[in-house]
Amino acid sequence: MHRRLATALGASTLALITVVGTAAAADAAPADKPQVLANWTQTSASSYSQWAAARANQATWSAYAFDWSTDYCSSSPDNPFGFPFSVSCARHDFGYRNYKAAGTFSANKSRLDSAFYEDLKRVCANYTSATKTACNSTAWTYYQAVKAFG
Repeated sequence: MHRRLATALGASTLALITVVGTAAAADAAPADKPQVLANWTQTSASSYSQWAAARANQATWSAYAFDWSTDYCSSSPDNPFGFPFSVSCARHDFGYRNYKAAGTFSANKSRLDSAFYEDLKRVCANYTSATKTACNSTAWTYYQAVKAFG
């Protein structure tokens, strides 16, 4: 009788551990989260476009538990002199927040700052002559600020 009870309890305990372990694994982010994060934080226009598409459809990526929060350009103007830098700042925040959460921020900071600068320059590419020069100068200033103080 004791042997049957012990066997039944052991089987029940093993089943419970299996269910709890499976539930914990189901709550974990997908294994490719670091690769997805890396893909969305490169300096290229295609990386920016992929991130922007994902940002517009965050629910699709909910299993990854990315931090999409942003304060845009922090204490600097989001649209200095009318240049729309806010979305570039949002992607920069995305990179900073998610790499900090992953514990790999310092290894990626330089690339994140460079991606930010490339994003800003893509904004400036929409202008011509003196306006483009002013935009690029402002972009350079923003880049230098995050590089130094980010």
